[in-house]
Amino acid sequence: MAGIFKAYDIRGIYGDTLTDDIAFRIGRAFATFLKSRKVVVGMDMRPHSKPLFDALARGLTLQGADVINIGLCSTPMSYFANGKLGADGSIMITASHNPGEWNGFKICREGATPISGATGIADIEQLVKTGHFAPAAAKPGTVSTFDIIPQYAAHIRQFADIRRPLRVAVDFANAMGIYEAKVLDGLIRIDPLFDTLDGTFPNHEANPLKLDTLEPLQEKVRKGGHDFGVAFDGDADRAGFVDERGEIIPMDIITALIAETILQKEKGPVFYDLRSSWAVREVIEEGGGKPMMSRVGHAFIKKQMREAGAIFAGELSGHYYFRQNYFAESSSLAALMIANLVSQSDKPLSEHVRPIQRYFGSGEINSEVKNVQAVFDHLKSKYKDGRMIELDGLSIEFDDWWFNVRPSNTEPLVRLNLEAKNAPLMQKKRDEVLAVIRA
Repeated sequence: MAGIFKAYDIRGIYGDTLTDDIAFRIGRAFATFLKSRKVVVGMDMRPHSKPLFDALARGLTLQGADVINIGLCSTPMSYFANGKLGADGSIMITASHNPGEWNGFKICREGATPISGATGIADIEQLVKTGHFAPAAAKPGTVSTFDIIPQYAAHIRQFADIRRPLRVAVDFANAMGIYEAKVLDGLIRIDPLFDTLDGTFPNHEANPLKLDTLEPLQEKVRKGGHDFGVAFDGDADRAGFVDERGEIIPMDIITALIAETILQKEKGPVFYDLRSSWAVREVIEEGGGKPMMSRVGHAFIKKQMREAGAIFAGELSGHYYFRQNYFAESSSLAALMIANLVSQSDKPLSEHVRPIQRYFGSGEINSEVKNVQAVFDHLKSKYKDGRMIELDGLSIEFDDWWFNVRPSNTEPLVRLNLEAKNAPLMQKKRDEVLAVIRA
């Protein structure tokens, strides 16, 4: 059980750090912590998701909670079901993009509000460890089944505004994007890759952040005839995109494109990951929206969105958050927004991307350090003339370049993202800041 309770979810290796007995205890702890009476539970396609469901449901029902089993689904569908069905909470059984031996739980309160380490996961961990659950209910809860997919698909499809036929290559990575993309049936022509459910991930890791996993999609698109390509991660709450030439589109640029599309119909606050290009903020402003910088991590972003009444948010990891899905991810809606954009123009997707790629970024660069605070103090001293932001790690902006340095939650690393108005300046400042970090 050591180390499975993370900052944003519960995740471990099945049969080792995560067992059916632990799942049973997590069910009891979840119901004790939330005092829940109706809990939505969905699962991904891993072979151990079903035994974990059975154990989890035993724990929940022992405490008197009724379980609504929505079966195989994407994580965005589980969020939608939580809100739509008026549940007290939800649990998605998945380890997202992790290899096949992993599994876990993404947990929420009512309205798909995430439970993080700071807002409940640590409390649930203590209950699991101590066994100090509320007494078993006099009348156990029940388990019922519900197919959420038709309602989810109908809800997302109402935002379709596709003006011409589109052909899109989709890499499902043998995972839950197969279900998430049911939303798109009949709206666009899908040419699939790896569209058989297989929780062992026989073709490649289901993680579009790892650029090598996009190579089969790029190859398919480069054979011609596709308007763009999409790659889903394991539980389909993230998506990566390539243009009609098979070129990878940075995920912050996708945030800008989706924001641009949404702002044509509705104005309001839009959050962008603080590691994003300056161009994202500028595109939001140009579209009449209110750009707002967000911390990294879905629990923080969703909280900020709710507080600000935001209409959309995008994260550099490929999470795209919509008010229309209870301020949670919907990768099919992200794909639909890109499809709307392409179909309403005679320009290919690459020509929509080009004017947003205004600056030159370093990408994320990791450095191993012994003393994170000493690094931050040194950077603050050296760059004291810049505009300093400490929303998440340390960001310092100048008129023609900026950088953000964040510590890793799990390793003795700091992560640098830097951008400048021209390539030589970016390279010079990248090397300069790295020298300070690594001194």
